[in-house]
Amino acid sequence: MPELVLGIKDAGYDKEPKAIQSLSIPKIKSGTDLFIIAPEGAGKTSALVIGIIQQLKSAHEDVPRAVIITASKEKAFETESLFELLGKHTNLRTFCAFDQGILQFQKDTIYAGVDVVIGTPRRLMELMNVSGLPLMAVKILAFDDTDMISLNNYGKHIYRIADAVDNAQFLIAANGWNDNFDRISERIMKGALVVETS
Repeated sequence: MPELVLGIKDAGYDKEPKAIQSLSIPKIKSGTDLFIIAPEGAGKTSALVIGIIQQLKSAHEDVPRAVIITASKEKAFETESLFELLGKHTNLRTFCAFDQGILQFQKDTIYAGVDVVIGTPRRLMELMNVSGLPLMAVKILAFDDTDMISLNNYGKHIYRIADAVDNAQFLIAANGWNDNFDRISERIMKGALVVETS
């Protein structure tokens, strides 16, 4: 995808990819459900972003095709910045939905047309409750920094969002393996693979 290659070069990412990126990006592109396990700073988020850009390619219609769940508002905006950096030669549209934001504004912005919604579990659930997060076209549901999301507090949100998407690819990125991941794999994933670097 030449637009992505240009963005990667402009961002200075055209050197040797990090190990977790080399392992995970081809599998993301293939549509496999995937656990991406590597330490902080290993390149998991950029692997997710590159893989999602490769899948979506360009803007299409007005409903989200990828949803990324993050632990915090700050992480959501950090992820959006990577989309803007690496996907700047594409016309993909991203939007951050977070707990402190105005719900109606976020709902209206999503309905105006976005390709990727990046948000916190509680706010995404609130948007679903007011029919503000259309999920009928979502093909990728990703969880970034999943070990930072309290699965005890947000597990029901995650499962409800997952249950609302049909035939989506599930991607879970975390710094380490979590005992809850076995349950998540059984509950929402299909033949998930694990890629891991130390």
